Amino acid sequence: MHPSNFTRGLMGVNLQMDEMTTWALWLSIFAMCLIIIIARLIQGGVSQLRHLFNLRTDPLQQAYWARNGTVIWPWLKKNLVYAALRKKRHNRNLQVGRLNMGTIPSRFHTLLLTLYILSNVAYCCLLNFKSCNKSALLAELRGRTGHLAFVNMMPLMVFAGRNNAFIPLLRVSFDTFNILHRWIGRLIVVEAIVHTCAWMAAKHIADTMEGNKNGMMEALHGSPFLSWGTVSLVSMIFVLVQASSAIRHLAYETFLHLHQLLAFITFLGAAIHGHQGQLPLTNYVYVTIAFWFLERLIRLSKIIYRNFGLRSSTRVTVEALPEACRVTFELKRPWELRPGCHVYAHFPTLTWSLSSHPFSIAWYDTRPTPYRSLEDEKKLPSSIKDLDSPLPSRTTTSITLIMSKKEGMTSKLHARARASPSGIINIRGFIEGPYGGQESLHSYGTVLLFAGGVGITHQLSHVRDLLQTYNDATSAVRKIVLIWSVRSQDAFDWVHPWMTEIFQMPHRRQVLKVLLFVTKPRHAGDVVSRSNQVQMFGGRCKPGRIVEEEFEKRAGAMAVTVCGPGAFADEVRAATRERVQEGVVDFMEESFSW
Repeated sequence: MHPSNFTRGLMGVNLQMDEMTTWALWLSIFAMCLIIIIARLIQGGVSQLRHLFNLRTDPLQQAYWARNGTVIWPWLKKNLVYAALRKKRHNRNLQVGRLNMGTIPSRFHTLLLTLYILSNVAYCCLLNFKSCNKSALLAELRGRTGHLAFVNMMPLMVFAGRNNAFIPLLRVSFDTFNILHRWIGRLIVVEAIVHTCAWMAAKHIADTMEGNKNGMMEALHGSPFLSWGTVSLVSMIFVLVQASSAIRHLAYETFLHLHQLLAFITFLGAAIHGHQGQLPLTNYVYVTIAFWFLERLIRLSKIIYRNFGLRSSTRVTVEALPEACRVTFELKRPWELRPGCHVYAHFPTLTWSLSSHPFSIAWYDTRPTPYRSLEDEKKLPSSIKDLDSPLPSRTTTSITLIMSKKEGMTSKLHARARASPSGIINIRGFIEGPYGGQESLHSYGTVLLFAGGVGITHQLSHVRDLLQTYNDATSAVRKIVLIWSVRSQDAFDWVHPWMTEIFQMPHRRQVLKVLLFVTKPRHAGDVVSRSNQVQMFGGRCKPGRIVEEEFEKRAGAMAVTVCGPGAFADEVRAATRERVQEGVVDFMEESFSW
């Protein structure tokens, strides 16, 4: 058979083996999800039992739950689940000069990614190497890599969505799915390049035999099938380059919108390429595009429902603080919020597009608000009874965020608020969410909450919730330690009103201890401890020492959570790993890696 036959259509493509590799890929994803679900069910069952049995126990009576019941799970936590790939560096950014080169996946993430990538490599190598026809072998490789690239587009798109159904199902953070999204995207680009190179090699063999030096260019210009495939490939390569960490961090908002545009061109080109060639898995691309539109439709629906009423929309108040802003959203409809949630904030008057940024919810209030319609406003009371009758009320939810002044949107927002004589402005804006808050801390007797800088916003809602559940006797918590590391005392102004409210909660002194670390105090005399429950120190926080001390004095099972800069989080992670085999200690991290 002439080699040119293997450069067109499905000649030489092993469709049966392609279908088998597709099923193998889906089964591997399903098996991994099933393993995680089973592990989560066991974890949840143990957590629920621990919670129920310790609602009214004292710290000494929780000793049983402080001990590990097996050696396998603690070993896995230390050496796989919580472990950095090497030593302790995970979320600390790699720097080359001033360029940010991203973070290193954890050991567990690396295992998942390695298995997934190697499985794709293995599927690509399942070729008929006994064939003496080199063009036929190249056609089979071309079909396999193109087939797998189409299949991988579905998990690529699902993992990129904020409304990914696997997040609550598996209780896996969006940050983890974001890591998987990036690496699957890189895998697809490599498969598409191999797919194209295999076609080019086969075409070169055919053109050489025919003596046609311009055959490849003629084929590209004369075939919409090949032209749109080329468009998709070029867009993929641009995505690969502009999605590198160095470029993402230089101009994130520009990256985000260019990334979405290039991704759309990639999927559009792939869909037309598949349709023109009548390829078997073109429907996968259609489903991927449908997922893309559906996820954005859900996000838009959330924004409209949460922020807009018939006559008004969400009210936003911005207060300038030292190196940050306190931003309060008074929403049109009530929300049900869990501790540890985050939202995405939109400010259309500050940016040229609907860009959004994630922020942990620092504080929220739900209160009844009198409601009067326009018709009621026009009516005057006609009797004393009318004056005494209460107005119908609705529930109003206000959510407050702390936005540390960085580059881009947060810098513009802070500058505009500082320019106001009062330091307070009203601005148009809305939020999307809530997201996150999958982990409950109610079953732990001891909870350590580490915060670095603006990471305090994530921990405040947990402190408030744990104190409230302790007073209501609905949680097992008997000891809460809040550790906050800041550069200067100015940061205390960010949360002063909320800490005052927390300090006024009943039984706070019996349960809560606050450790404050000021790394760069203005004067040594400014670092003064208020009491044994609120202690202040100058210098850097040493998580290893704190975890060691609190572990020895723990009540029941212990949870360690952290939200802060990558280097700080890595220190807390390393300190926790050292203790997981000595007792029940669970580690949870809130991060927004981008």
